[in-house]
Amino acid sequence: MSNTHPHDAQRNTRHDGFYDVAIIGAGVVGCATARRFALAGARVVLVEKGTDILSGASKANSAILHTGFDAPPDSLELELVRAGREEYLSIHKELGLSLVHTGALVCAWNADEHESLHGIERQAHANSVQAVRPLSASQARTLVPALSNRLVAALEVEGEHVIDPWSAPLAYVTQAIALGATVLRATELLHGTFDGTWTLQTSTGTLHAGAVINCAGLYGDRVDRCLELPERFEIRPRKGQFVVLDKAAFSHVPRIILPVPTAITKGIVICPTAFGNVLIGPTAEEQQDRTRASLETSTLEALLHRGAELLPVLRNMPVSATYAGLRPATEQKAYRVYNAPGHRAITLGGIRSTGLSAALGLAAHALRLYEQFGTELTPPATIPAVRVPNLTETEERDWQRPEHGEIICHCERVTRREIEAALASPLPPGDPGGFKRRTRAGMGRCQGFYCGARVAEMTQGCFTEACASRPQGETA
Repeated sequence: MSNTHPHDAQRNTRHDGFYDVAIIGAGVVGCATARRFALAGARVVLVEKGTDILSGASKANSAILHTGFDAPPDSLELELVRAGREEYLSIHKELGLSLVHTGALVCAWNADEHESLHGIERQAHANSVQAVRPLSASQARTLVPALSNRLVAALEVEGEHVIDPWSAPLAYVTQAIALGATVLRATELLHGTFDGTWTLQTSTGTLHAGAVINCAGLYGDRVDRCLELPERFEIRPRKGQFVVLDKAAFSHVPRIILPVPTAITKGIVICPTAFGNVLIGPTAEEQQDRTRASLETSTLEALLHRGAELLPVLRNMPVSATYAGLRPATEQKAYRVYNAPGHRAITLGGIRSTGLSAALGLAAHALRLYEQFGTELTPPATIPAVRVPNLTETEERDWQRPEHGEIICHCERVTRREIEAALASPLPPGDPGGFKRRTRAGMGRCQGFYCGARVAEMTQGCFTEACASRPQGETA
């Protein structure tokens, strides 16, 4: 089989094989960091051991664009969530990214939780989130009529919204590729040594870079060890299980329904999605395994029961899907961000549930830390225009436009043209999961039962080719 991907012939060759920055891990933080450094003019290589981007923690989350209203005061997390949100709002139209204006209600279901709402409101104001207001139970039910009569009170947070959690990092990395970045998938970092510059031994060859940035998520502590950096934190995977309800539930959940958070977790959320569904979750279960997030029937049933307790109308809603993900928690709640100028290394670790919101802020922060290394970068003269396809229910979809070729996945109304565009994109999907995240084919109520054969026919050989191909961003 040829090792040359058909897209590679259109890209510029790296003659010297040297990169200004090697980024380890292509989750949402790694993709955002690749974009930020490429925009600054760096020669970037993004290294991912999975067969596609978002193969780790980033593939499973609640897709909320947070305000930081409940982040630890004066923390780096708060600073970067706010910065990331602000940049997302400034670029989402340009990149074709979603933004569903939902707002959120932090709901109190007993007297103790009601008392806690006052502290949450004060914290929101201290965090410069002013668009919050206390609501009585009746006022909250005016906004969400389906809320249970057990509700005691609520706090409205206007700025909490939902987005498409997969198109955003895809747009970031696509823009990085358009600016000359290289993406290596199915490439695991084995060891790194620093002698003025970095020599990185990977499962697919040796890389040389002036600096390295660890965005490895669930493997962040191990990557630091591979780079012979100090052991400053330990990843303690935290599993979250989710239930996705059918689109019929969407009209009953116009706001994000948040619990009063605890010191350990933000708790179980009932949340509309940008795709017209409703999700319930996540749980917070610590485990040792970093790769497998199992689903447990009793836990999923408990999530459904909790959802029906809070919004009784959800009791008989069909379940479209269930999934579980792992968050890269550590022994501390804070982000674990470290800079080692003497080794020209940056670690962005312990990025847990707010990673999607903070990713752009983390990327900009990493660039500021990199500037301490004393290397000057020259931004490109022009920025290539990049837009990713809309997959959400809030904007016009491809099936509503003429000459789309036919609808392949009827549950999610995915067209032939959308599938062909994803397979021909600058970073085509590297595995079936990546294909689903780029198109939503097979993610609907039948879970691919009806469209699976057609999708298999259209994608035959594509994933093997993508995994065996040369890096996206290079030529043969």
